[in-house]
Amino acid sequence: MTLWMIGNMAAHSVPSTLKRLLFAVKYSPLQSRCCAVQREAQYSTISIPSEKTFDKILIANRGEIACRVIKTCKKMGIQTVAVHSDVDSSAVHVKMADEAVCVGSAPTSKSYLNMDAIMDAIRVTGAQAVHPGYGFLSENKEFAKRLAAEGVAFIGPDTHAIQAMGDKIESKLIAKAAKVNTIPGFDGVVKTAEEAVKIAQEIGYPVMIKASAGGGGKGMRIAWNDEETREGFRFSSQEAASSFGDDRLLIEKYIDNPRHIEIQVLADKHGNALWLNERECSIQRRNQKVVEEAPSTFLDPVTRRAMGEQAVQLAKAVQYSSAGTVEFLVDSKKNFYFLEMNTRLQVEHPITECITGLDLVEQMIRVAKGYQLQHTQDDIPINGWAIECRVYAEDPYKSFGLPSIGRLSQYQEPLDLDKVRVDSGIQEGSDISIYYDPMISKLITYGATRAEALGRMEDALDNYVIRGVTHNIPLLREIITHPRFVSGHISTNFLPEVYPDGFKGHQLEADAKRELLASAAVLYIAAELRSAKVLGTQRVASTPVECSHWELCVELGEERQDVEISKSGTVYTVEMDGAKVEVWGALNLASPLLPLTINGTQRMLQCLSRDAAGVIVLQYLGTLFKVRLLSKLAAELNSYMPEKVSEDTSSILRSPMPGTVLYLSNLEIRLQKVRRFV
Repeated sequence: MTLWMIGNMAAHSVPSTLKRLLFAVKYSPLQSRCCAVQREAQYSTISIPSEKTFDKILIANRGEIACRVIKTCKKMGIQTVAVHSDVDSSAVHVKMADEAVCVGSAPTSKSYLNMDAIMDAIRVTGAQAVHPGYGFLSENKEFAKRLAAEGVAFIGPDTHAIQAMGDKIESKLIAKAAKVNTIPGFDGVVKTAEEAVKIAQEIGYPVMIKASAGGGGKGMRIAWNDEETREGFRFSSQEAASSFGDDRLLIEKYIDNPRHIEIQVLADKHGNALWLNERECSIQRRNQKVVEEAPSTFLDPVTRRAMGEQAVQLAKAVQYSSAGTVEFLVDSKKNFYFLEMNTRLQVEHPITECITGLDLVEQMIRVAKGYQLQHTQDDIPINGWAIECRVYAEDPYKSFGLPSIGRLSQYQEPLDLDKVRVDSGIQEGSDISIYYDPMISKLITYGATRAEALGRMEDALDNYVIRGVTHNIPLLREIITHPRFVSGHISTNFLPEVYPDGFKGHQLEADAKRELLASAAVLYIAAELRSAKVLGTQRVASTPVECSHWELCVELGEERQDVEISKSGTVYTVEMDGAKVEVWGALNLASPLLPLTINGTQRMLQCLSRDAAGVIVLQYLGTLFKVRLLSKLAAELNSYMPEKVSEDTSSILRSPMPGTVLYLSNLEIRLQKVRRFV
């Protein structure tokens, strides 16, 4: 009997509590069910709250965060409404929800930011509350006001808190008044470039020029001298105007080589507020987070408490209610300074859930309904360690990650591993388009210690199958295994300092190179042996079935090497450079995952492709390597083949990333007219 059948039978034959439990299991993904069974410290989608909250909630978002909110609503017995653009009509969050409403075309301004369409969807479906997720309308005070006018609950803070914390200038003044440590700087609006230079000279270089209404790293520039201040003022004001419709700027002292550590807060409408420990978010590229962990390796209990208490002071100062995050910069001496407050659920909230056992979405819904917090500060634990990697459809070899687009032709999350959680909103066949954030998922691992959590993350990244788009797993794996990261010696400058010339992938040392070449050779021979059999009968093939010894030429980049392979039972022995490598394992050539044991070390490789020319593309230690294998005769004959001439791109202008052409200059239009007459 399947779980689905049991769930359907439950509607007629079991008590209501068990019915809700089965319903939650039925709609929960495997990783959430494993959370409940395998780890008490991690939040579970099978806990059953007793309070009555809302009958129906609309999620004004898309992707993984919409799916995340729906999961908690399902376990609480709340019906859900998804909104979607026309291109998202078959998205996972649409399929998960009880109802779905199309709110416009693909551009966000016409769909997920279309307040009129979303308000119409609320009226049509009768939703009593709206969860905004993060991004889009999550920190839009006008949207919250419109909901209040309609008598619809906004699952987030009140509008005055959104407004106060959404403006970096106002929020800094409030933080100062609440006796929260702030970064030295100018508290007003900088109006001209020359005024910016004067202020920067008074503060002392380096300075950070920031958009007052900014976020996500947009509208931010570091200036080390007067000229860079003038230039930074011009570019930041332009970017702020285009991104936020607000070109106001402020200037602060730049904290060199800091850590980015944030405090999760939770407050209700009755004056109660808690801090739920910290998250270390220092691994960033272009001021956007890549890897997060909780707790931080850097904070001691005294500093943690001081930061938590100041975060709560700020929340109370603006009468905050709901989940929110107070972000700090922390210098090498553990001095911490207020950066900003995000009045919404954070992308990285799962790692806090892992170490505290709290479901933050559930807590937000309870607070929005008017319930008091269930816990006191003494109830909040730090149980174990959690790591989160943001898996993106990005090319990590371009500026540590420029967006990639495509269709997921093959997709397999590492859900069979212990203590692994994957928050995603895609599935095999989903499209990663130019219209939305290229995040594929958030990969979270949990352990009793940091080393345990990191080990699980390494395994999870190796077992994560993503085909059809370029992704950033090579970079993520290199980060979490780098000695500097493992030691906890990190800052927001980690990536440019560790990879000053850009990310180049895993650099193979001699032993690792032999492992890779031996694995490729074994895979090649296994494929040859399989091709020599058709329905149990032998056919003409380049390699006879009974052969147990082979000589090949292996090419990796510009290097060419002769190898000898012998087979005894299930064990392959590969000889090269006077060294022997033994390889054995389940060589299922139909599977994207190849679990191998190489000289006694267990490795998980992925074979992305094999072709008739002997080229095999393997994912090894996170990075893709192209290996070519030929018989000795084929290698000798190949030396006579003409080399393919590289394409001349000197007269071609190519975009480094996918996008839409918004503007064509008059010069180009005139050139096109000239070409028509030539």
